[in-house]
Amino acid sequence: MISRRDYLKLALASGTVLSFKPSLLWAGDQNLPLITRIIPSSGQALPAVGLGSSATFASVARSEDTNALREVFKALFEHQGRVFDTAPGYGASEEVASALVRELGQQETVFWATKLNVAGRGGGRADPAAARRQLETSIERIGKKPVDLIQVHNLGDVPTQLGLLKEAQSAGRIRHVGVTTTFPSQYAELEQIMRRETLDFIGVDYAIDNRTMEERILPLAQDRSIAVLVYAPFGRTRLWERVRGHQVPDWAAEFDAHSWGQFFLKFVLAHPAVTTATPATSRPHHMVDNMGAALGQLPDAAMRQRMIEHLNNLG
Repeated sequence: MISRRDYLKLALASGTVLSFKPSLLWAGDQNLPLITRIIPSSGQALPAVGLGSSATFASVARSEDTNALREVFKALFEHQGRVFDTAPGYGASEEVASALVRELGQQETVFWATKLNVAGRGGGRADPAAARRQLETSIERIGKKPVDLIQVHNLGDVPTQLGLLKEAQSAGRIRHVGVTTTFPSQYAELEQIMRRETLDFIGVDYAIDNRTMEERILPLAQDRSIAVLVYAPFGRTRLWERVRGHQVPDWAAEFDAHSWGQFFLKFVLAHPAVTTATPATSRPHHMVDNMGAALGQLPDAAMRQRMIEHLNNLG
């Protein structure tokens, strides 16, 4: 039987999805437990790995051929995943994903996380009417009642937009609300908002080489019982460039990591504040590999330090 690592090498070399089912890769992992995390405010359990829709996902969503994204969703569902993070600001991602998930009959299975971002970044004010229109469009597109999570994107006019989200939450149209940012210049503001507002979620950037969140934000999320979605766990493309030409160390198998993607994701998931990591992808075999990080063991504190040192020694 072909191994998962060999499958990924073949798939990457050909640039295509191989004809056999991704589930064949998982024969050796069938008995590994799925890592799930609890949303503190609601008690709902989520798989620790999901799917994001920025970057390459958004690029494919803009094209006429979205078959690859359909296969990505199939891989997500087949391997126990269901968290999907999107935003109106990610081009056609929200609209295309909704159509594909509905076509697959999984509208109620997905944990839908989208965003409200009329104001944008930089302190501009949001037009309440425009924000309401965007909110209504997202709720209608998704078609799940209530929508699982809507967050204020990049802290855009939080008083106005979070107010609208809480209003919709009180009306039973949204289950969870929160705020997001991946901009270091906004971290201090994020901390203030976390202390001031009642939030179910935050969405932030966090990776093995981007550990600023460990200093204040992640501990505060634990103290305030706020769930955390992690964006850019691969540093977008930064970490892939760093490990190019290097093999995953053999000792990564001690915590059930068999690829660099799983190595990076398991580092992130090992932080107790993290609920779910949502790396974006438009390739089914990457989705399968990512979901592998939600199986089995996670590194302990000593192993996480070893992982950091190993990466640093690569140059």
